[in-house]
Amino acid sequence: MSSPISPVPQGSGTPHVIDPLGGCPHALNARLRAEHGAVAEVVLPGEVRGAVVLGHEALKEFLAHPEVGKNARHFPALHDGTIPADWPLRVFADAQGMHTADEADHRRLRGLVGKAFTIRQVERLRPRIEALTTELLDDLGRAAADSADGIADLYTHFALPLPMNVICELLGVDPEHRSRLHQLTNTVVVATDISPAEKMAALRELMALTSTIAAARAENPGEDLTSALIAAREGDGDRLSEIELIGTMRLMLVAGHETTLNLVVNAVRALCAHRDQLALVLDSKATWSDVVDETLRWDTPVSWFPFRYPTRDVTVDGTVIPQGTPVLAGYSAAGRDEALHGPDADRFDITRPTAARHLAFGHGAHYCIGAPLARLEATTALERLFTRFPDLDLAVPEAELPYQRSFISNNVRSLPVRLARR
Repeated sequence: MSSPISPVPQGSGTPHVIDPLGGCPHALNARLRAEHGAVAEVVLPGEVRGAVVLGHEALKEFLAHPEVGKNARHFPALHDGTIPADWPLRVFADAQGMHTADEADHRRLRGLVGKAFTIRQVERLRPRIEALTTELLDDLGRAAADSADGIADLYTHFALPLPMNVICELLGVDPEHRSRLHQLTNTVVVATDISPAEKMAALRELMALTSTIAAARAENPGEDLTSALIAAREGDGDRLSEIELIGTMRLMLVAGHETTLNLVVNAVRALCAHRDQLALVLDSKATWSDVVDETLRWDTPVSWFPFRYPTRDVTVDGTVIPQGTPVLAGYSAAGRDEALHGPDADRFDITRPTAARHLAFGHGAHYCIGAPLARLEATTALERLFTRFPDLDLAVPEAELPYQRSFISNNVRSLPVRLARR
C-alpha cells in the first residue's frame, strides 16, 4: 500500500476513514479542515491509504502542480500486487481517456476532443435545450397535477432528463439507450457502497453499450460528437485509439449529465431554502449565472473526486504528500473555505464577490471542457423553472431528502416539490 502522508501540523494526524455511504459532506469537511488543515490523510474503501486536499488555495495549487499526474502508472501499489484486483475504486484508477492522461497524451486527446466539442457545437444545442426545457416543465406540471397531493419529483421529471438528453443528442446516442446509460453510469461512478463485483459488471455493460453506440455512429455518421471523434480517429496523424475513443465517450456521458443534474438539483434546493436570494434574481437584482456560480461554490456537484498522484514527494500547504499517494480533490470543502470566502462561507449568497473563483470545474490543464455546456443548461433550466413556477418549494423538509450513497457525488436521490403554494 502507499505510504501514509506526513502528519499535518494543525491536527492529530489520525487518518479519516471514508464512509462509502457518503452523505452531505459539509460538516465533515469543516471538521477535517479544523483538525488537519488544508490536507488530510484518509483511508479509502478497501483500506488503502490516501489523502484529500480540502483548502481552496491548496487545491488550486495541487490541481495545476507540474509534478502531479492523473495516470495510474504513478500509483505503484495498484500494479505491484499490494492492492487486490477487486479493489472497489479500481474503476477510477484504471479508466483510460482524456481525463486520466498526462502531458503530451492529454494535450493530444484534448486537442482532438476540442475540435469536436466546440462553442459552435454547444450553441447549436441552445434551441434544443430551450425546447427540451419547455417540454420537461410541461411534464413536471402534469406529474404534479396528476398526483393526489400536488407533489412531483423534480429530479425524475426535470433535472435528470434535461442533461441526459442533451449529452446523448450531442453524442448521437439513440433514445432507447439513454435510461440504461444513466443507470450504468450512476452505478459505475456515483455509487460507492456496492460490491466490487456489481461495479465491475456495470462497467463491462457500460463499455459494451458505449462500443455499440460508437459502432452505430461509425456505420451511419452524423453531425454529432461521436461521429466527429471517429472522423478524427480515422484521419492522418494523431488519432484516438479504440480504448481512448470508448474512454472519452464514457467520460462525456458521465460528466455531461451527472454533474449538471447535481448542479440543477442543488441550485433548486438552495433557492427554496433562501427565498431572499430567489427574490433577488427574480427582481433582476442578480443573474442566473450568479446563482450557478454560488451553487457551484456552496454545494458543488462533486464532493471528493479520485484520483491524482504525486510523481515525487510534493509539499502542499506545509504537508508532504509522498510520491504515488492516491489523492482526492476536495471540491466541496474548497468551496466553503473561509480563508477565501470569509467567515460566512457557509452562507448561500448569490452576490458574493468571490463565488466565481470556485474550483468546481477544476483548474489547470484538466479544466472541464464541458463547462460552457453545463452553464448553458443550468442557467436555462433554472430561469425557465422559476419563471414558470415562482412559488415552487420543497414538499418535504431538507433534512428528509435522501442523499446519494456516495462520497464522490454530492446530491440527493429525489427532490419532491410543490409547484404552487398550498
